[in-house]
Amino acid sequence: MEPLLRACQADAVGNEPGDAELSATLRRIERAAGALATGSVARMDETLPWFRSLPADQRSWVMLVAQAGVRSLVQWLSSGGGSADSTQEVSDEVFAAAPLELARSITLQQTVALIKVTIDVVEEQVPHLAAKGEEQQLRDAVLRFSREIAFAAARVYARAAESRGAWDARLQALLVDALLRGDSPDVLASRAAALGWADAPPVAVAVGRSPGGEVSAVLHTVYRLARRIGAEVIGGVHGDRLVVVLGGAADPLAAADKLLTAFGEGPVVVGPAVPSLDEATESARAALAGFRAAPAWPTAPRPVSAADLLPERALAGDAEARRRLRHDVYAVLVRAGGELLETLDAYFSASGTLESAARALFVHPNTVRYRLRRIAEVTGFSPLVPRDAFALQIALTVGRLDPVVPVVSVVPTQTMNPANTKTVQTGDDHRRSL
Repeated sequence: MEPLLRACQADAVGNEPGDAELSATLRRIERAAGALATGSVARMDETLPWFRSLPADQRSWVMLVAQAGVRSLVQWLSSGGGSADSTQEVSDEVFAAAPLELARSITLQQTVALIKVTIDVVEEQVPHLAAKGEEQQLRDAVLRFSREIAFAAARVYARAAESRGAWDARLQALLVDALLRGDSPDVLASRAAALGWADAPPVAVAVGRSPGGEVSAVLHTVYRLARRIGAEVIGGVHGDRLVVVLGGAADPLAAADKLLTAFGEGPVVVGPAVPSLDEATESARAALAGFRAAPAWPTAPRPVSAADLLPERALAGDAEARRRLRHDVYAVLVRAGGELLETLDAYFSASGTLESAARALFVHPNTVRYRLRRIAEVTGFSPLVPRDAFALQIALTVGRLDPVVPVVSVVPTQTMNPANTKTVQTGDDHRRSL
């Protein structure tokens, strides 16, 4: 601190009590500003381990802020801030010396620690900084200044948080829009990376009605509930719908159950779990289709899986639901053998009566029971459960309306092209032109 002592001693001559209030002391602080900032940063390096690990550019920003802080102290004292009854605030511009990115790298708690170190250094140098008879007055002023500078830091961080929150909300809305539109994985990945999305598997999308009110308040409730269950979330309100992307929850349906209070009245539908956000458009499509079809099942659980709404989705025109019922149920029964399909038709025709179905098939009722169990094994739907029986009936209808037609490539078998004769034979189509 030798430069500081020399700067103070240079103003010691000719400063007598009775000068303007703290005028001599202000001149000393002005001359010692650089040394005070350097000493403060050196003390930070000694006492704050996290400060030592900062990159060089961020440490230089802290030096600029420290220098601006000392200058701000002089301006504050000059404008009467040092008096006990003063209401003079410290301008937030003291933190303008560093870019806004510093507020994102250093937390408010760390900033308070930096301010404390700087104030401690200034307090230690009060005997050298203060003119004769002004020591206690300067010490009291520095204490009041430390309070004001802390308030200024809080205001800066509050504005940064508001700005960051508004930007994050816009990014999340854009990300949810991209999911609902089915944008490319690259678009989803870039927007998720900007939000700091960890992409913890599995990922699923939940859709329900929004409770209404301010969007920020709705999403705040979602994030608060998600923190309690340790899940990653991205949310967005679209019209009257609340769309929530869930990540890192082993059971997305159970996780959505913990978030129910964030949704409004009505069904909440959860799409299938996928490995990453890149594939979440599939989950979003299923959840939206399920949400549109959910009114057809008034007694559905809340939340409900989109897969449990396959029959309603198929009736509502969802092509993916029709495809799944056709390929995963009807086609499976066809491949398993004609007797299963025949037994299912007879069972439905007999209104679910085993004995009547057995008489129609000329088999023993135990044979019908065995085949019904076999149907449950191969399709995942049991004809003995009313809800599953409904899904099987829809699957049979869809399968017969949209039969799976094998695609056969057509290969030319003969091509003749004489000078004045052209013959082309392809499959069963024979055409000749002369």
